[in-house]
Amino acid sequence: MGSIRGMMGLICQRDGGRGDGAAERRAASLSAGLILLPGAAAAEVCDKTRPDWDGTPQSMISEAIGLFLSPAGLFLCAAMAMALVFRHAMGTAIVALLWSFFITALVMGLDDPIRAAAVNEGCVAPPTLFIAASTAICLAAVTYTFRREKRL
Repeated sequence: MGSIRGMMGLICQRDGGRGDGAAERRAASLSAGLILLPGAAAAEVCDKTRPDWDGTPQSMISEAIGLFLSPAGLFLCAAMAMALVFRHAMGTAIVALLWSFFITALVMGLDDPIRAAAVNEGCVAPPTLFIAASTAICLAAVTYTFRREKRL
């Protein structure tokens, strides 16, 4: 706190001692802006969320690839492939439902302040591309396995 008081004193001296409070307001807004800057705690976010992060900003493509290669993503891709190979409509619908549960869990975690700080730092990207690709895969699979009526 002493450094903020010293900063306010320097700004007040520049004001010429008018006493109108403008210098104090400027000092308060400057100190509030400095408090809101990310500090050491924000820099450690990437060490906790992505320990092997090399410092380059994460793109949405690399985030989508990482989510597809996660254990849940690999399981859902394999289950969808099996449902498509056997052209099983109910299996495809169940796997699409499991995809929606996975995406819901992913989206619900977006409100986490640690994840938001990691996105701001650049070590985590938004999962928008992954969600769009997953939705397209599920829609295409359900459409492909849709049973049509047989005509005579």
